[in-house]
Amino acid sequence: MSNRPSDWLLIDDDEAFIQVLQRSLHRQGIEAFGAHNHDEARNALLSRSFQKCVLDLNLNGESGLQLLPELLARQPRLEVLVLTGYGSIATAVEAMRRGAVNYLCKPVTLLQLKAGFESLDSSPVLRQDPPSVEEMEWEHLQRILNENNGNVSATARDLNMHRRTLQRKLQKRSRWRY
Repeated sequence: MSNRPSDWLLIDDDEAFIQVLQRSLHRQGIEAFGAHNHDEARNALLSRSFQKCVLDLNLNGESGLQLLPELLARQPRLEVLVLTGYGSIATAVEAMRRGAVNYLCKPVTLLQLKAGFESLDSSPVLRQDPPSVEEMEWEHLQRILNENNGNVSATARDLNMHRRTLQRKLQKRSRWRY
């Protein structure tokens, strides 16, 4: 297992985002590895030690918040910064409660990402404009989904919604990328 302190793990289902960020980090002498889902992230953690991790909140329908405690259990010194295209106080608090060092809203620059790791004493950076009704619904769905540990059927019951309707909403929203 490599112990290079500059290694970053980038977990995002947007391949273009990972590639751009990897190139930018490489130019600064930082090795970065990309993972697009939970399984790829787990496999990366088995083969390499990382100092920093950029974790997207929504991984093509999978919750980054559910993966967060597992990342930290496997590598306790890992600094995890959560990224989202749809920031809210509720998900920021939950991310920090689960061990994230910071929480940023997309789009972000490399400078903002690096500052997010450096300013660990600062508050999460949330968007300034009020969320739309669709974004508020999405955040509510995500909160209930997290409370049910990713169980779609239990979440649908809690929301008094048909399971297939919830699945469609989750799939549709995962395609509404930033």
